[in-house]
Amino acid sequence: MENAAAGLTFRDATDADVDALVALIESAYRGDASRAGWTTEADILEGQRTDPEGVLEVVKAPDGKLLTVERDGRMVACCQLEHRGTHAYFGMFAVSPAFQGAGLGKAVIAEAERRARREWGATEMHMTVISVREDLIAWYERRGYRRTGRMTPFPYGDERFGIPQRADLQFELLVKPLV
Repeated sequence: MENAAAGLTFRDATDADVDALVALIESAYRGDASRAGWTTEADILEGQRTDPEGVLEVVKAPDGKLLTVERDGRMVACCQLEHRGTHAYFGMFAVSPAFQGAGLGKAVIAEAERRARREWGATEMHMTVISVREDLIAWYERRGYRRTGRMTPFPYGDERFGIPQRADLQFELLVKPLV
């Protein structure tokens, strides 16, 4: 298999990237277009995954960055990294459905972990995942993340995060040591 990281350019997002980032994130998680990839949440959440204001907030965050990933000048993935003391938070991870299943996500998360260690001295990476996303959690477990059983509620009633299609949604904290 071709090296998924070959030809990738990683850079910090800027204000000018916000609209493209919103489109990328929405395409990976919501609506019929997201069904082309395996990360879709279309069966559990309708509405938006994020909006320009939410993405801009991450881009401007003083203790974080939104890492943008391009191949041949085209934005194909992104992820949020936030410095939180001894650990880093990994979020807003999206891979274009057209590029899912080819190792691109593995390359992105590996680069995010490397940067968190190198730039911030982070010893752990934390993330939250909707607990009913067993396939996604299993993917993270194969990358060395462990379920903690620590749950936080889903923001029901706040349509900025989507319109839930079931009543049992919550976020589980996953943790990976960065050694």
